[in-house]
Amino acid sequence: MLAAALVALTGCGDGTPTFPTDPDGTLERVRGGELRAGLSPHEPWTALGPDGTLGGVEVALVEDFADALGADVTWTTGGEEALVADLEEGRLDVVVGGFTASTPWTSKAAVTVAYTTVTDEHGKPEGHVVLAPMGENAFLVALERHLLDQEVTAP
Repeated sequence: MLAAALVALTGCGDGTPTFPTDPDGTLERVRGGELRAGLSPHEPWTALGPDGTLGGVEVALVEDFADALGADVTWTTGGEEALVADLEEGRLDVVVGGFTASTPWTSKAAVTVAYTTVTDEHGKPEGHVVLAPMGENAFLVALERHLLDQEVTAP
C-alpha cells in the first residue's frame, strides 16, 4: 500500500513529483504559446483607452508573466461577470480588474495571494489579487510566484 501511495505521489514512478497539477494543462498550454487574459476596466489598476489601448499596473503584471513563460497575450475586455464566466468555461486563463481579496468571485475563480496591499478609504488594508481558473494549481503557483517576485507600488 505504501508503494502504491509513493507511485501516486511521484507520477509514473520516475521520481518526478507531479504536484501541483493542472487537470486542463493550462501552464503547459500557455508556456511558449498564448496567455488568454481578461480585463475589466478599473483605473488605476486596469485601464482601457478610447482607442483600445490597455494600461495599468495589472496589465504590466500579466504581460510580464506571459513574457516569463515565452507566451503572447491575447486580451479580452468586458465586464466582470462575463469575464469570470469565460474564465470558468476555460476561454480565459487570467482576469484582472482591480480585484481585492474580498472579491465576490471566489466561488467561481481561484484568487491569487495578494501581490500588493493598499489602504482603503476606511483605513483598512486591502490585498490586490488576480483571478485564475479553479483547480489549475500548477498555473496558479507559477502566477503567484511571478506576482510575489514583482515590486508593485500601488498606484
